[in-house]
Amino acid sequence: MIVSGARYLPGYLNPADQKMLVEMVREITIEAPPFTPVMPRTGKPFSVTMTNCGALGWVSDRTGYRYQTHHPDNGAPWPSMPPILLNLWQTLTGYDQPPEACLVNFYAAMARMGLHVDGDEADRAAPVLSISLGDAALFRIGGTKRGDPTSSFRVQTGDIVILENESRLAYHGVDRIISASSTLLARSFPDISRINLTLRRVTRPGG
Repeated sequence: MIVSGARYLPGYLNPADQKMLVEMVREITIEAPPFTPVMPRTGKPFSVTMTNCGALGWVSDRTGYRYQTHHPDNGAPWPSMPPILLNLWQTLTGYDQPPEACLVNFYAAMARMGLHVDGDEADRAAPVLSISLGDAALFRIGGTKRGDPTSSFRVQTGDIVILENESRLAYHGVDRIISASSTLLARSFPDISRINLTLRRVTRPGG
């Protein structure tokens, strides 16, 4: 069951669009190779690897969570945001400011993502748009407090979830990956089960 204020668009992207996005991600990783983020203070590694495109990219290390203009390992600027992502944002959100960051998460078969809030952005009026590619995942979402009840549902390749309005700061995460439920990534990313693209607006207009 999707929570109030969130939108779930199952199968929004057709197979051709999905393949185009996978090729786009492959090209992004040439300029911005995936890196392994770690938890602040403890240095515990995430179970996913990640990269970014756009003017800003989200990173996590021992000093904290933040957005920055460059790759944490090679210092290079993030690749530009591809037009297909800008078009999806404009078509589906109608928000009058473009996204500044696209976080790309790479899930191996046993990876997961604990419940969290996308709360590092100054512009919290802007929605968050999430695209699933590859193996299905069990997506969990709750309310704006950590102890609120949660529900889960399967997101599959080509699905889109948008968190906006009252769901913008909802806790959400990925319980598990349903292995071998898609062959989309087999050729381009043979060691990866699922890719998730998350588009975000970071700064306030005029900020």
